[in-house]
Amino acid sequence: MQQPIPCLFMRGGTSRGPFFNEADLPADVTHRDRVLLAVMGSPDKRQIDGLGGAHPLTSKVGIVRRSTTEGVDLDFLFAQLQDTVDTTPNCGNMLAAVVPFAIETGLIHPQGDTTTLRVLTRNTDMQCDITVQTPMTPTGRRVSYEGDARIDGVPGHAAPIKINFLDTAGSVAPGLLPTGNVKDVIDGIDVTCIDNGMPLVIFKASDVGRMGYETVDEMNADTELKARIERLRIACGHAMKLGDVTSKNYPKMTLIAAPRQGGSLSTRSFIPHVCHDAIGVLAAVTVGTACVLDGSVTQGIAQVPEGNAKTISVEHPTGEFSVELEIDPANPQNVTRAALLRTARLIMRGEVMVPSALYR
Repeated sequence: MQQPIPCLFMRGGTSRGPFFNEADLPADVTHRDRVLLAVMGSPDKRQIDGLGGAHPLTSKVGIVRRSTTEGVDLDFLFAQLQDTVDTTPNCGNMLAAVVPFAIETGLIHPQGDTTTLRVLTRNTDMQCDITVQTPMTPTGRRVSYEGDARIDGVPGHAAPIKINFLDTAGSVAPGLLPTGNVKDVIDGIDVTCIDNGMPLVIFKASDVGRMGYETVDEMNADTELKARIERLRIACGHAMKLGDVTSKNYPKMTLIAAPRQGGSLSTRSFIPHVCHDAIGVLAAVTVGTACVLDGSVTQGIAQVPEGNAKTISVEHPTGEFSVELEIDPANPQNVTRAALLRTARLIMRGEVMVPSALYR
């Protein structure tokens, strides 16, 4: 005896997970979260009895609904599944699959050869405009997943999905620079504590005795480094007015070094206890923002182009992530626009089964 729940299993950027129409999940949050844990196979770390992939990048859920907010088409709630269901942070990768999901399930109809929808991320009240390809086919306009766009961390090529963020500063923390400073010394290390879509602590790899070019496996096996980073993370959490972050998956921790592959900056990103194979969408936006702020820890390391419109190429273990930023000419510390390119793919459609006891 099991309960079926309609869902689409989708890749968004370099993440993947099941997407649900909110109407198909329990309205009560506690009940909903019990169902989502069962869907993913949590809290078992292997997630062997569910859809989770036993990794932070593959233990994610998207929940979508038509929006009632004026000027907004869709509401998106992101959930990170570990031992619990965390809906506090954003996920810019899963965000890339929101509009394709809505069109595939009939929540929204395509507009033309391209469809641009405004999406509100309910986690942090962040809005963005997302554009997907919706060409005419023999059965009508459909989402196209085939194209020439390529993002590092995902094999092959796909149709481009353009995301234009409208207001990302202070997504979780109180403001772009929640400590009030562009650079602080915390636990003996120079850091930039910043939140332009994702709370980050950015610091030089050399300040913790590392090069910043180590492989993901080397980083994850470095127990001494991970203990040092966690101590710094907890201290920075208090400084960023986030409280005790011991059990939270933010702030993310980003080690930086000079670029090696022609980009702007090299990174190794912990999310927060596992080294990311790439870098998260909003983490890349936030790192790029730090690169254009005078006095941040990136100064003297990052290679930043001239002009008010800048493309920052963030190098990571499996390639690079380019972010387009525009600076307010009257206030160079104010980033007025952040845009980027992602891809997505529908992997499977159907029903996920959960124990019927959850609905008794």
